Amino acid sequence: MSDQTIFPSDSKVNNKSVDALTPNDTRVEHKFKSFGDITYHYILAKPQGKPISTVLLTHGWPDLHFGWRYQVPYLVSLGFQVIVPDMLGYGQTSAPDAPEEYSFPKMTAQIVAIVKDHTDQPIILGGHDWGAFFAWRLVNYYPELIRAVFSLCVPYAPPSPVKHSLEDMVKRMPNFTYQLQLASGVAENLIDKSPERLRGFLNGVFGGRTPEGGYVFKVSEGVIEENLEKIGPSPLLSQEEIDFYVQEFSRHGMHGPCNWYRSPGPRGDDEQELAKKTDGKIRVPAMLVMAEKDAALPPHMADGQEKYFEEGLRKELVSGSSHWVQVQFPVIVNDYIRDFIKSVLGDEFKAAL
Repeated sequence: MSDQTIFPSDSKVNNKSVDALTPNDTRVEHKFKSFGDITYHYILAKPQGKPISTVLLTHGWPDLHFGWRYQVPYLVSLGFQVIVPDMLGYGQTSAPDAPEEYSFPKMTAQIVAIVKDHTDQPIILGGHDWGAFFAWRLVNYYPELIRAVFSLCVPYAPPSPVKHSLEDMVKRMPNFTYQLQLASGVAENLIDKSPERLRGFLNGVFGGRTPEGGYVFKVSEGVIEENLEKIGPSPLLSQEEIDFYVQEFSRHGMHGPCNWYRSPGPRGDDEQELAKKTDGKIRVPAMLVMAEKDAALPPHMADGQEKYFEEGLRKELVSGSSHWVQVQFPVIVNDYIRDFIKSVLGDEFKAAL
């Protein structure tokens, strides 16, 4: 895509009439769980009566539990209990300095412990961006815990038996060039210099523009310093919502979120160990929703995915959407999620309606 941004200038926004959580919404409970020096914050939303099942939603970079604000009320209205954490490094969750703390074996074990505090039954799992990669790995590590999984914007990649560097990955996939800047420490230093820069970055990464139409972030570069203090309001966030994002990202700054790019993650020893233990197949029902105008994760990345899924893979494409598909087109995404869950639960779902 020519402009190389995750929110193209011709993107439409279709979220005005959808029920969404507010920053201090009384419909959710705020919970905390500690693992030694690390504490997670998460929200818990419950339906009236006994839940049909539990849905866990995981967010990506640079987001919060609040990124799922259009999905939580809808899923609760269908009869589901919903758990949404601030992932490690974000919001009220701890943000350890060491990249090693952001390993998938550690983080998946922590999130599983949170889930088990609220249900002893298999769950429905959904993720977006890094949260989607996390969701795929959660299925790899804990297949018995997952009844079904859906990913927004991120195709599945089986664990690699071969180590490779971030530089190697970028050579193969230039659409990930921005990750070099995020892993280097440059981006966080640019953003964390002032509250005004943080606000400009968050407005810009969620679609705000300079008066001349410039971007704050491009997949071919990363964060664009000269635009950080020129960015106007985001079309995806109200004033109350952007204030909330600024408040939450002010707690720790951007070092923790950028640690997801510094951690060996999908490229290190953990992946090699996991590859020895699994054939890489996903054996639960799965859905992959791609966004037509996502420059970082273009739809063609989903080509050929079916070979990894023993229970079949439902693939959907949201036309006209940027990377923030669940915020920009929540009705479409919510309908896809509902229909997918209905196809998995069958009579259990119908009986609850």
